[in-house]
Amino acid sequence: MEKKLVYTGKTKDVFALENGNYLLKFKDDCTGKDGVFDPGENSVGLTIEGVGDVNLRMSIYFFEKINAAGIKTHFVNADLENTTMEVLPAKVFGKGLEVICRYKAVGSFFRRYSDYCTEGQDLPAYVETTFKNDEKGDPLVTKDGLVDLGVMTAEQYDDLKAMTQAITKIVADDLKEKGLDMYDIKFEFGYDADGKVMLIDEIASGNMRVYKDGQYIDPMTLNKLFFA
Repeated sequence: MEKKLVYTGKTKDVFALENGNYLLKFKDDCTGKDGVFDPGENSVGLTIEGVGDVNLRMSIYFFEKINAAGIKTHFVNADLENTTMEVLPAKVFGKGLEVICRYKAVGSFFRRYSDYCTEGQDLPAYVETTFKNDEKGDPLVTKDGLVDLGVMTAEQYDDLKAMTQAITKIVADDLKEKGLDMYDIKFEFGYDADGKVMLIDEIASGNMRVYKDGQYIDPMTLNKLFFA
């Protein structure tokens, strides 16, 4: 099938397919700084051989589980030999929206709200949304903000929140079976031609904060433990 490059991303390239779907090509480039991997960084800092393959494998694994649970995603199929994933077309909310689900008060959440919580305190699948904007440090935005700014409808937000909590539980429960504790995870959502919300992008180790016996597991180690 013919494919046409439409976007070159930091960790994936996007191609348009003849059938109206898109093809994501996973790369071995990682975000980081000074040669050190950091999922929170906004620029490519290093190349790790095989990371594109393992990110695709984890994405396939979870997308298939989430689809089977009746939750809408953009996943169609994947080709491990070529490190590609075919996805349905989706529009992003605004210029891109990140959705984080938190089980523990760590990272930026604890830095913001440390007057009101202790580090590592349990959270009830707390959902927060941020606009993707490197220059502005991915600013937080509330449901009211998203609706009032015309980024999404109140119904879309409610669907997005419920889907985020359901997907997070699927991922966390799976990790728990492997003796791993998920503290938080980051997703991206879009919507189809009918305005229906769907999970997009990837579900990879670099998008989640995972601990084992109270010790943080870096994404590359997590990949090894996950597929052991």
